[in-house]
Amino acid sequence: MKFSLCIPMYNESSIIKETAQTLSDYMSANFEDYEIIFSNDGSKDGCDKAVEEMNLPNVRVVGYEQNRGKGYAVRTAMLAAEGDIIMFTDADLAYGTDVIKRVYETFLANPDAHMVIGSRNLSKDGYEGYTAIRKLASKVYIKVLSIVGGFKLSDSQCGCKAFTGKAAKEIFSRCEVDRFAFDFECILWAVKFGMKIVEMPVKIINHRESKVNVLRDSFKMVRDIIKMKRRIKKTKI
Repeated sequence: MKFSLCIPMYNESSIIKETAQTLSDYMSANFEDYEIIFSNDGSKDGCDKAVEEMNLPNVRVVGYEQNRGKGYAVRTAMLAAEGDIIMFTDADLAYGTDVIKRVYETFLANPDAHMVIGSRNLSKDGYEGYTAIRKLASKVYIKVLSIVGGFKLSDSQCGCKAFTGKAAKEIFSRCEVDRFAFDFECILWAVKFGMKIVEMPVKIINHRESKVNVLRDSFKMVRDIIKMKRRIKKTKI
């Protein structure tokens, strides 16, 4: 069974070499058949070249010249991936590396699952180390999702999600949201297709400043949620 790990990156030159080496070492030690795909979201700091020049086994870089947003970067990697299981997580490895093996084991324990998503709300220490404003913003956004979008799971924005290869292609070939609300869009498509979603408790291990502007991006997310919900509801499958 091949495991594809997708890493979106935007101007990550300060950390990307360490991330690439860490992931290469971890994946080679834990998986016989794997690939790591770094998806460059129009970075201007050469982080894509930095990864390529390391010449790590089973590592490749995809991407494009103009910044489009994390959702577009994840979608690009997902559609390029060849694995039976395809996972994405953040370039700063916010949830550590052991979460990768846990995702794999969750799929093995739930052979009928199509999607495994990390949830900070299922773990008592899931938000440990968060600033008060970041924790509040996350909780408020999930509440808004439940009201506006009919969200019934415990965490939509955790940067740790995985899919069977077939589910990933069916979902991401239809996704259109380029920025931060893309997480919810892929969940909506999974629900539309009647796919089984399994939640897995996770916690933040590596903290750094969020790239989300709470006020500006929250309004954009709500707007995107309303549009995507209408579009997906109208789509016939």
